[in-house]
Amino acid sequence: MQPAPLQPLSLSHFEISEERGFLPVPDPLSSCSLCPDLEWLGWQLPKLLAARQLRNTINQLQGIIPGKMDDWSIDTYRFANRILSFAAHGYIWENPDHPLDRLPANLAVPWCEVSNRLGRPPILSYASYALDNWRRLDPSRPIELDNIVLLQNFLGGLDEEWFVAVHIDIEAKAGAAMMAILRAQEAVLENHADDVITHLTALASAQEAMCLTLDRMPERCDPFIYYHRVRPFIHGWKNNPALPNGLVYAGVEEYQETPQYFRGETGAQSSIIPALDAALGITHAEDPLTVYLAEMRHYMPPAHRAFLEMLEHQHDHDGRPLLSGYIMDHKSRKPDLLHAYHECVQLLARFRATHLDFAATYIHQQSEKQSSNPTSVGTGGTPFMTYLKKHLEETKPIMQ
Repeated sequence: MQPAPLQPLSLSHFEISEERGFLPVPDPLSSCSLCPDLEWLGWQLPKLLAARQLRNTINQLQGIIPGKMDDWSIDTYRFANRILSFAAHGYIWENPDHPLDRLPANLAVPWCEVSNRLGRPPILSYASYALDNWRRLDPSRPIELDNIVLLQNFLGGLDEEWFVAVHIDIEAKAGAAMMAILRAQEAVLENHADDVITHLTALASAQEAMCLTLDRMPERCDPFIYYHRVRPFIHGWKNNPALPNGLVYAGVEEYQETPQYFRGETGAQSSIIPALDAALGITHAEDPLTVYLAEMRHYMPPAHRAFLEMLEHQHDHDGRPLLSGYIMDHKSRKPDLLHAYHECVQLLARFRATHLDFAATYIHQQSEKQSSNPTSVGTGGTPFMTYLKKHLEETKPIMQ
């Protein structure tokens, strides 16, 4: 039985590449002559925030972005959104014990316009925090730990740099995984079982590299520093007891002074894990976390959302996921095929188990509780420990 056609089969169509995964091509802009005042604000932001003078400075700024944005490139929009997002979160959380629930028009209006052009809500998302927020120390070397640093920080320091750099390195290594997925699906369509095994082996190799990078998180990011100096600035204003009434975006015509509620930045806005789930046929029974993860799609770049939707709709004529359905049909004749599939699923479970361990160490086990940095929910505003355990338990092969 022939599976349904698989179209399209190009990573570039979804703004993904084999060499750098979901990270942008070319490297993010580190400077932009179109936005001199905004660029200045980005450079000064960590010092202003440390001195608790960011709010005062922003209140005195007139036109953060001069003129119209109609002729900007996508790279310029990403540049502006990165700094505007950090500035807005710094403005709100400058004093984490006393956050503000109103953003001034001189910051809110351009931020909403730039975010809208990028197809994302006006809040610091994973795309601006990680995907678009790095440069290479040596441009001739790969995008990897020890050669990448952040373009924008809140307070700065080793722990903040390393926390985000680990995510960026994982994103780059995921490129080989995404290509292996597409090639494996192509091999399924051509009924080349040996090629499916080859590409699943390549997928496992990429997953192993991602796991090894995640394992390095404790090297230079201390749980106490992360919890008290990094985490407070990335919270959002939905399901957050510190901002129960959301945030007013002053001067934004679309919102008309009505408070808005958006989730905070979180790794759940990365496309890697949902892509692996979809490709490997891993499903999760509905719970608050699955509802939350579906909501996280709206915070992803639109092209990455489209990629996930494409993967999730690749089914054979029996309605089964394309890759795992093929493996189920051929497992008795090709035991190596089943073995290669099992290895990929086990590595996905390993990644989830490490993430669960870090969630416990970096958040749950931090004893001090404060309204601005709640321990019961993640930065995205959802109770996470129970459901992360459940999703780990559900990460298992769909056939034996």
